[in-house]
Amino acid sequence: MRCLIPFLFLLVGCSSKHPSGAPSLPSAPEVNIEAVGKGLDVIDSRVAASVVVSRELIKDGKPGKADNELSVAQSLLPVPEEGDVAYARQRSEKASDAEYEAARKKAEAKQKEMEAAWAKLQQQAADSKKALEARDKRIGELTAEIDRVKKDHAAQTWTWVGAGIAVIGALTTAFMGPKIGIPLLLCGGFCGAVPFIIESEWFEYAAGATLVISCGLGIWYLADRVKDAVNKK
Repeated sequence: MRCLIPFLFLLVGCSSKHPSGAPSLPSAPEVNIEAVGKGLDVIDSRVAASVVVSRELIKDGKPGKADNELSVAQSLLPVPEEGDVAYARQRSEKASDAEYEAARKKAEAKQKEMEAAWAKLQQQAADSKKALEARDKRIGELTAEIDRVKKDHAAQTWTWVGAGIAVIGALTTAFMGPKIGIPLLLCGGFCGAVPFIIESEWFEYAAGATLVISCGLGIWYLADRVKDAVNKK
């Protein structure tokens, strides 16, 4: 069952990074390595259970039942290579008890090696997940910082424009009179307040009310012009 470990290593090692500004490609579905490991453990346990029961049935003189149990165990296993089948047949014909004991010890050592590799894989998967979460968090922080800098830049631009118009309004008031200068001062103040107006939670309501009032005034103006034209005739 642990033959899937190399493929899971490849899945864990795949990077989802892409160049800045490039469209992101759809990512493959996330593999739950813990769930896969539990599924493989279940299969291993059922195969081992079938083998144990089969040996008991053989000792009890029930080879037919043992064969059925072994067929169930085989259905849970992958199809073996022809070379491995030939090797097992040759071992069954010629191997001594000592050679069988050596083969068992070798198999146990291989099983422990695979268990260690599986534990290492799970740790690497957990570390990779943490690294990806940290990267995504950092990307979110940088994105928020970029948005904040853009807003600050826009606010500063409106502030400088408002200050410039206010200076012009002050000079105009001093040299050309308040009728021309005061409207410029008011425009400067309005420009400086634009960022605060836009970010206000009441902006949408104020904009909607202004639009409705403007439409009403426009309709009233047109109606008044039509009425004046009719009265003139």
